[in-house]
Amino acid sequence: MTFDELGLSPEILQAISELGYADPTPIQAQAIPFVLMGRDVLGCAQTGTGKTASFTLPMLEILHNGRARARMPRSLILEPTRELATQVAENFEKYGKYINLSMALLIGGESFADQEKKLDRGVDVLIATPGRLIDLFERGKILMSDVKTLVIDEADRMLDMGFIPDVERIVSLLPKLRQTLFFSATMASEIRRLADAFLMNPKEITVAPPATTASTVTQGLTIVDEMDKREALRRLIRAEQVTNALIFCNRKRDVDILYRSLTKHGFNVAQLHGDMPQSKRTETLEKFKRGETALMVCSDVAARGIDIAALSHVFNFDTPIHAEDYVHRIGRTGRAGREGHAYTFATPDDGKHVAAIEKLIGKEIPRITIDGIELLPFEEGDGKGRRRGRHERRKPAGDKAPEGASREGGRDRGRNRRGKNGKSESQEVAAAEIEAAIPHPPVHQGRHEKLESSAALPAVEKAPLEPVRQQNRHERRSAGRRDHDEDTPVLAFGDHMPAFLMRPVRLPNPR
Repeated sequence: MTFDELGLSPEILQAISELGYADPTPIQAQAIPFVLMGRDVLGCAQTGTGKTASFTLPMLEILHNGRARARMPRSLILEPTRELATQVAENFEKYGKYINLSMALLIGGESFADQEKKLDRGVDVLIATPGRLIDLFERGKILMSDVKTLVIDEADRMLDMGFIPDVERIVSLLPKLRQTLFFSATMASEIRRLADAFLMNPKEITVAPPATTASTVTQGLTIVDEMDKREALRRLIRAEQVTNALIFCNRKRDVDILYRSLTKHGFNVAQLHGDMPQSKRTETLEKFKRGETALMVCSDVAARGIDIAALSHVFNFDTPIHAEDYVHRIGRTGRAGREGHAYTFATPDDGKHVAAIEKLIGKEIPRITIDGIELLPFEEGDGKGRRRGRHERRKPAGDKAPEGASREGGRDRGRNRRGKNGKSESQEVAAAEIEAAIPHPPVHQGRHEKLESSAALPAVEKAPLEPVRQQNRHERRSAGRRDHDEDTPVLAFGDHMPAFLMRPVRLPNPR
């Protein structure tokens, strides 16, 4: 089948021919006819198979006739990341080269004023990320009552990034009678639930089993110590014929650390993550696409926003925590039938993550060895143990802790050896020694307790106090504050009574 058989207009076919495309991909050949019929479509295909063109080409054909009104777009495409939204906008410009349609790109990091001007003129195609679209709607700059076609692209990534509540709100603002196109690389149960809520009698198109990897990608997995990962990466890059490569890290701070490490060792490398300003991210991507930078260390924010057909390698410096991310990462290479390579670095603690990935893709990732780097086995158990620090060395497998001792310092943790107070024998002995070494003051007796050595008390304390109680307040105050001297006895409640509790008392003169 060729594009000429899909029912597209001559203007679109001319643009496709100039781009060098002759035959549609399986997802394009199956989806485009149903989109032109006005049917809702649920498309599931692995990344790199041409999903973007499967909805952009028929949308151009549908929107060819008609005119947009101010602040009321005729179609809406939701994308999870800025890079992916920019990529879709570029495709619309290429395919719609000979069609007079207006388009607006609403993404974060760009000027509100420029985007509002485009909306005021009216747009046929609106490409947006959920956050920026809601911001402009709440400002009253956009109305969505005229949207006839809705595209939710990379729905599983929307779910991972927490955009689903925003997407549900946006969908509630759209007309009930519309055409909805729902595309995802994986089809988890949650994605299926969203599809059932958004689509009406959809045509389901699956061109490959969900979450499968392209056969053109050579995969490999090496298990090394955390301390050896950077050295292993450098040696593998030098051993492979790397034209250009993406290196993925799980955390943004690790992107910067690895970037500085590779730069120090003389590699031509750049970095890309979500905390960078949009202008800097765009500049970095353009340099990488032009070949000015050979390696780019990035986080998953770029996993689905970079479309480079000739990308030779993908390196997973960190094993993906979510198995679906593995499919999207390595899907950046081996695109359009080209050969690609994807290598993953794991530590002995990553056994459960690797097992989840292999279960998802339905096959085992081949193990590879790197010269000079020891290949380790995965640790037994569920993989939920404590992660070792950066400078903490792994103990040899033969070194075992003595019976009854823990792995962290040999302290006894067995409940059967604890005392009544919940402490172990060694803790009780140590507490007793500390208790004996601390000097204790004599025990104070209570106010109403009988003193044991009352005979040793001064005779003044045995004097009758009844006359004192009968004195008026003025006499007691004067006796306590002005008329007493150093010889005035002091009544107290014990041998170590604090000074602030003592009250001088003047005794009556006996006659």
